[in-house]
Amino acid sequence: MTQLAETYACMPSTERGRGILIAGNPKPGSNSVLYTNGRSVVILNLDNPLDISVYAEHAYPATVARFSPNGEWVASADSSGAVRIWGAYNDHVLKKEFKVLSGRIDDLQWSPDGLRIVASGDGKGKSLVRAFMWDSGTNVGEFDGHSRRVLSCAFKPTRPFRIVTCGEDFLVNFYEGPPFKFKLSRRDHSNFVNCLRFSPDGNRFISVSSDKKGIIYDGKTGEKIGELSSDGGHTGSIYAVSWSPDSKQVITVSADKSAKIWDISEDGSGNLRKTLTSSGSGGVDDMLVGCLWQNNHLVTVSLGGTISIYTAGDLDKAPVSFSGHMKNVSSLSVLKGDPKVILSSSYDGLIIKWIQGIGFSGRVQRKESTQIKCLAAVDEEIVTSGYDNKVCRVSGSGDAEFIDIGCQPKDLSLALQCPEFALVSTDTGVVLLRGAKIVSTINLGFAVTASTVAPDGTEAIIGAQDGKLRIYSISGDTLTEEAVLEKHRGAISVIHYSPDLSMFASGDLNREAVVWDRSSREVRLKNMLYHTARINCLAWSPDSSTVATGSLDTCVIIYEVDKPASNRLTIKGAHLGGVYGLAFTDDFSVVSSGEDACIRVWKINRQ
Repeated sequence: MTQLAETYACMPSTERGRGILIAGNPKPGSNSVLYTNGRSVVILNLDNPLDISVYAEHAYPATVARFSPNGEWVASADSSGAVRIWGAYNDHVLKKEFKVLSGRIDDLQWSPDGLRIVASGDGKGKSLVRAFMWDSGTNVGEFDGHSRRVLSCAFKPTRPFRIVTCGEDFLVNFYEGPPFKFKLSRRDHSNFVNCLRFSPDGNRFISVSSDKKGIIYDGKTGEKIGELSSDGGHTGSIYAVSWSPDSKQVITVSADKSAKIWDISEDGSGNLRKTLTSSGSGGVDDMLVGCLWQNNHLVTVSLGGTISIYTAGDLDKAPVSFSGHMKNVSSLSVLKGDPKVILSSSYDGLIIKWIQGIGFSGRVQRKESTQIKCLAAVDEEIVTSGYDNKVCRVSGSGDAEFIDIGCQPKDLSLALQCPEFALVSTDTGVVLLRGAKIVSTINLGFAVTASTVAPDGTEAIIGAQDGKLRIYSISGDTLTEEAVLEKHRGAISVIHYSPDLSMFASGDLNREAVVWDRSSREVRLKNMLYHTARINCLAWSPDSSTVATGSLDTCVIIYEVDKPASNRLTIKGAHLGGVYGLAFTDDFSVVSSGEDACIRVWKINRQ
């Protein structure tokens, strides 16, 4: 048996120059929020970031999601123009699916009675906004008046119902209904209008724009009544806005890397109350692109994927900030000296440190955020290889040494007992490194696809395109071929020694894994043919009794070496899009990472 013990959530997908929309649960006392990343919709509890659930049934990248007014249902939309309505709890059962627009949906909102949904975005012709009954999909209005992508829409939360929309044509449009009909159009902004929201009492709504302005309108008539003061205002595009529960304040976030709290007076003018500045390094990643006022929590999201949670009642208190990956997590490593510490890297160059049982523990600061292909770690030293033909050694103090090996690294492994020694494989051979020096570059004369080095640095196993494993002894700066093992029928994708060094395991692109006895070089465990796609990664338990494999087929399979392969444990759907990283933190805990940018810890109960 296996059970999911922890999930370290992916962060919201962000895009430079665009805001993102996160939504809160309207149930009294609930502090859960919704956001999207790739094809996943994430429900995250602000009080406990380890309390998350993920809905992963969209066929295209999800763009926005909203709780229904009673908090029981979620409507989520994707880049194909589809809206799916599913249960917020338990198994997230799908209730309905509708094709709403012909292009990407950027925003959607429920009516306060929970019977209708309005969605806006991109599409052909005039179909940029649509309102429909949530149970039947029947249209409930005509939405003329926009000529370009509609970035945001909002439903008035009180009767009489109104819908407002805004977009890339600089317009704010006002519709009365149902059935909804165009009433008036306002052109008070001089750039993209990125977001608009009604106050919870329905009396007013506010629009924010890339022209750095926020304008307040009457909720019933759509007439302009005021705007946010330019005194102390934003100096960059405003991407998102959210009202306080009492309808007296708003929070705005901007490309100027700040969030601002505004008091909204009865006459509709907005005066600055407090500026919240980003705690980051001041780079592009610190631009703020999303915000939410959820009960007593003020949430901001940065372009680099950092979520900061402020306390509305005490704005001087430092925020709780946490981060995570936004792209495929391709490498995992567990520190040998402290196996509860997990390091993960995604190809966009982000390395994050996690602590089992706690979650996010910080980003590993790097002077150059180059893309990462492979990661290995020993104690406090991290070694990475990238797509720029370089291997980078990062010490515990953050100092980095770059070694240019002259061609694209394929695989990277460290000799754990003498970690200054590293073996890097390339398309045609291997490069031996000691510290920051290249000891030798060896052309092996065949297409190399994977490699590993023994912990004492005396032996290497090289996997090839032809499915053969070649074992080499290492002496100084030379390799001597000792044996060639043939069993695989596809190119080798991964090789690892067992911790007790008595065995090694290999996996291939033809979905098969093999466990070998190291001394006899015979097959120790065969018929490991239960994946339906290529094997991307494998890991050994610390006691060398168990090996786990992760595959493009989204599954993790766990085998016990002394039992037939048919006695396996399978974790189905471990990661949407495929499993790319595996590591054990102890004999009964395996960590996995994947295409969905999440990291999960699984508990194994061996029978």
